Amino acid sequence: MTTAHIVFLLGLVSLLVAMALRKNVMIPAVVATFATALAYDGNVANAVMAVFRATLTSGSALFEIFVVIAAVTSMLAAMRSIGADEMMVRPMSRWMINGRVAYVVLFVFTYLLSLFFWPTPALALIGAVLLPAAIKAGLPPLGAALALAISGQGMSIASDYVIGLAPSISASGAGVPADDIAGRALVISLIVGVVAAVLAWFLTVRRRMTGGAGTPGTGGGSGHPGSAAGGGARNPVSASAAPAEPTPEHAVDVLEDELPGYDEGTRITGRPRLARRWAVGVPAAFAAVLVYMLLGRFTDLVPWSDGAGASLVGGTAMILMALVTVTARRQEALEFCATHFVDGLSYAFKAMGIILPVAGFVYMGIPDYSGAILGLEDGTGPAFLFDAVEGVQGFIPDNGLFVALSMLVIGMAMGLDGSGWAGLPLTGGLAAALAPQSGIDTATLAAIAQNGATWTGGGTLVIWSSLVVVAGFCKVSVTDMVRHLAVPVVTGLVVATLAAVVIW
Repeated sequence: MTTAHIVFLLGLVSLLVAMALRKNVMIPAVVATFATALAYDGNVANAVMAVFRATLTSGSALFEIFVVIAAVTSMLAAMRSIGADEMMVRPMSRWMINGRVAYVVLFVFTYLLSLFFWPTPALALIGAVLLPAAIKAGLPPLGAALALAISGQGMSIASDYVIGLAPSISASGAGVPADDIAGRALVISLIVGVVAAVLAWFLTVRRRMTGGAGTPGTGGGSGHPGSAAGGGARNPVSASAAPAEPTPEHAVDVLEDELPGYDEGTRITGRPRLARRWAVGVPAAFAAVLVYMLLGRFTDLVPWSDGAGASLVGGTAMILMALVTVTARRQEALEFCATHFVDGLSYAFKAMGIILPVAGFVYMGIPDYSGAILGLEDGTGPAFLFDAVEGVQGFIPDNGLFVALSMLVIGMAMGLDGSGWAGLPLTGGLAAALAPQSGIDTATLAAIAQNGATWTGGGTLVIWSSLVVVAGFCKVSVTDMVRHLAVPVVTGLVVATLAAVVIW
């Protein structure tokens, strides 16, 4: 490995250490980006520019997440201004009878929706309809976030059993049928998900539901932005720097937390019929979106393309925001529509903007992005992250269990890119290379690495992944989420890997 490779790996270690200490990771990311670029070509000016280009590159890759958050948030703000949000969640209270049931319902619904439509568009639907009802039933915001992350960002995408892109990518390097990898990845992901969900419940969620001033029904909850939940959720940087053992957060209803673009003095209270119509109309619109997605995925009745789900959900939310505002405020609709969306976008960047320089540094290790970040004319850049993983292949002994655990660790290292899929061709190739000497078939090793990569970067263990979507909807710190997910998810991955060695 070159000096640049070593500097990049030291930068990754600094990020992980900072996260473990619950410190802000922006400074380590910026310093590591500069140092890696400087070690690569020795040009100080180019290293300075690489810091900016890294942030710009990550912003381009992640901008869709910010816009989806802004669209759904602005729609909820428009609904709240006429009281339609409260009416909308009332029927859901029949399902969400208490926090325990809400945890299970969120987990199951998120998994099923994400399995068919991927997590981001599914979370947009859940964030608009199911999430407020779950928190009203007494599920803490952090508990809701953990349920959503484990089932959607982890369990569903780790197998990608229905859509099948992840198994196909793994199979391209492994040289085995994608269906073989998909079947094994599904079983492994289910084991990881169940173990992680149970551990998260006992280690985090149950304790926050039964103790502290925020226990539902005690009157401890507060929707004021300066409260424990409001303040921490709206400022993830501050929340991540809290004491190591914070007091339990208030189980605050997100509907009582101040949404961007909403002012108590502008609330319309004399239009119950209009509010009732939109309380029915918004869920009906999203139900129609769901039907359209189903038709597009499984029939030829409507046009459909991969990746269209997030755009469809985000566009629907923006149109609904405009319609709600126009019907409620005909004279001031233009001004209020603009305010709702701009403030929603501002909220998304305030809550998640810290992710951009961190993701930019990690993207520096991926050849698809590193060329642009380092300013290379041909666009082809070094693969610092992938090269480091390949460098340890020769040190893996010929033991089936050790090889399986090594593939898990390699997959998790690949997941540090924040997507979990960029390194799947490499993990597939490693699986094919290590299978003969390990006594475990290629498909199983590839499925183990695929789960490690997608659970990490898909994601539940890094803050520069789409985990920021969950944190944004639930208004909790993404750093706190990773801290509470680490033990359940890693434990689940180890248990599932051991089970895979026994089963196959």
